[in-house]
Amino acid sequence: MTTIASRIVNALAGDIINGVLSPGHRLEEKALAERFAVSRTPVREALREMGARGLIDLVPRRGGVVANIGMSELSDMLEAECEVESLCAQLAAQRMGMVEKKRLESLHQQIEAHVRDGALAQYLDLNKKFHDLICTGTRNRTIAELVRGLRDRLAPFRQAQEGTERRLEVAQEEHAAVVEAILTSDGSAAYAAMRNHNARLSTRVLDRLREARLDRAAPGHEQRTASSARMDSHTG
Repeated sequence: MTTIASRIVNALAGDIINGVLSPGHRLEEKALAERFAVSRTPVREALREMGARGLIDLVPRRGGVVANIGMSELSDMLEAECEVESLCAQLAAQRMGMVEKKRLESLHQQIEAHVRDGALAQYLDLNKKFHDLICTGTRNRTIAELVRGLRDRLAPFRQAQEGTERRLEVAQEEHAAVVEAILTSDGSAAYAAMRNHNARLSTRVLDRLREARLDRAAPGHEQRTASSARMDSHTG
């Protein structure tokens, strides 16, 4: 996925998760292209990606409609990702070679620099590589691909954490516990550290979505949403 399409996905996913775009809201290619000041090509790419992640239902040659994201389904996926990636960390601690472990340690140190600088885009890029390296370290392709698929589908939800106090710092502290356990080949500690990290994020995601749904149910929300949609279609 191109950088422009990724930016569109993240922005629209944030709008959906935070209740700005309600289930049933139509996303039209022309209006989105105007909003993001781009051609329709990256918009189509973004919509295809959102469709693959279950965020929208695609409408051929027109755009998409915001899907009704079930709390039960999302909770199931988050729980599965939490447990399976914890197993990944355990296996990586037991099976990674010294070179891979040093690479993981180096990557963790690079991420630390971006956390200090508050460089979110760079952090997210290296964070993906960090988790991918742990997946590879399992020496089990099936488990690794399962985790990667779940992480890709859940990425928009996990990244919608604006306003979370010390978001990057807390995540990095949790990563440090995972790295230490893997470097010392302590599978049980690696499992526990990764599970703690993902469980906290999952709880935050579900709380955020519940808050958005309560806000949508509040009086005046439909009027505010309609006004926002008209503004998108007229001003871009």
